[in-house]
Parts: sequence; C-alpha cells; structure tokens
Amino acid sequence: MYAASSREALEGARVELETILRGAAASTDAVTVGEELLSVSDAVSGDRSLRIALADSSTAPDNRAAVADKVLTGKVSDTTRSVVSSTAARTWSSDADLVEGLRQLGREALLQAAKAAGKSDTVEDELFRLARVIKGDTALEQALTDRARTTADRTALLRKLIDGKVEPITERLAVNAVATTDELPGDAIDELSQLAAASNGRKVAYVASAGELSSEQRNQLAAKLAEIYSAPVTLHVDIDPELLGGVVIRVGDERIDGSISGKIATLRRGLR
Repeated sequence: MYAASSREALEGARVELETILRGAAASTDAVTVGEELLSVSDAVSGDRSLRIALADSSTAPDNRAAVADKVLTGKVSDTTRSVVSSTAARTWSSDADLVEGLRQLGREALLQAAKAAGKSDTVEDELFRLARVIKGDTALEQALTDRARTTADRTALLRKLIDGKVEPITERLAVNAVATTDELPGDAIDELSQLAAASNGRKVAYVASAGELSSEQRNQLAAKLAEIYSAPVTLHVDIDPELLGGVVIRVGDERIDGSISGKIATLRRGLR
C-alpha cells in the first residue's frame, strides 16, 4: 500500500506513460518500454545508493531526473529513459515506493501492449489460470517461494512450466511477479490478472460455485454484477462442492455469500 504522496506520484507517472504509449506506432514499442521498466526497477532495487539518489525528496526534482538520465542514457530506449527521469522527479514517500512504482509502470506498459495486439483477454485469462494451477499445487507453490533457492532457479522452474503454453507477455509478467514479490506467487499472479482486467475497464468477480454454471447463468450473473458495479465484469469461476448449492462472489473487498452452506452457517449463528 502506497503512502499518499507515492500514490499521487504513481498516478501522475501512469497518466504520462499512457499518453506516451497511445502515441506509439506499434504494440512492440510498449513491449520494449515495459521490459525496460521492469529491468530498471530490478536494477534500482539492487543498488541502494542509486535508489536513494532517485527518491531523495530533499534533492531538487531536476537533479533526481538528471541522475536517471545520466545512468540510463545509451542503456535503454529514449522513451523509457524519459519515463524513468520524470518518475524520479516526482515526490515519493520512500525509495521502496519508487522501485515498486517503476515495476507497476512496467507491468502496465506490457498490458497496454497486449491490448494493442488484441490479446488482453487472453493474457488476463492465462494469468488467472496460472494462479489457479499454482494455488492448487502445494509443492509447486512452496518451490516457487523457497528462499533457499536462487531467484534464477525459481523463475526457471516457472518458465519450464509455462514456456510455449502462454503468451510471451503473460510469461514475462508472471516471472517478474515470482522474482520480485514477497507474496505467495499464486496471489501475486492473481493480482496481475485483476490489473489486466482493469486495463480494459473491467472488474473481476471471483465466483465459487457448487457446480458448473451454464453459459446462460454466467451471462446473467455477469450482467447483474455489471449493473451493480457500473462496469463490465469478468467472471473467474471455481467449483467448490462444499458449498452444497448456490455461489459465493468476491469483487474487490466485497463478498456476497449466496451459498447453501453460507445460509446454514448464518442460521446456526442465529440459533446460538
């Protein structure tokens, strides 16, 4: 969670990035920027003196931008260098927030590239399914979070699992999440799926159902949720027989329990 000044800095940097990418000639431009921003984020994260120099609010914004320009000139595209310099010139609450902000911008640039290529829905769905695979395999999730293994080893394991099976952008996003997050990898990749939906102006509804939903039921549920939240809604459905019947829906921090097991639990509480 970002502090107030960092949230404002990220939003300003995000608007600038979106403006630049809208003017890009092709989706590959956004891919390059996204890849480079993620790489810059990793490099800044691993260099304490550079991290502080770029985020030190006691230093004039122009000076912080000049540091970024000097370090990055000739190493990344002019577009990426401009974005990083502008981002460094903004006011961040901490150097860690700056690093995470650059990482967030990199992810969003890649998602914009997927959108420009007409693959946004595919990337979103692949991220969701990958998160489910990881969450459903305890041994795999433990291997991906084992700090006794090197980052290269853990990301190589993930690449072996998904290489050639998902879009390159999906793979890059997932690998970066495993390499950089302190969260469980399934949760981190789930968040990327939500970010992908948000990039298309959609919300994500996680639906647990006692049984398979028909296409008509899915369409009706999506339409009802879209009406409630005033935005298109993507459904991600998991089957949970323990619900006995009905569904449990989660959108953001909101939870709607319409399952039989939930009603039984409510009834039991009322009888105490």
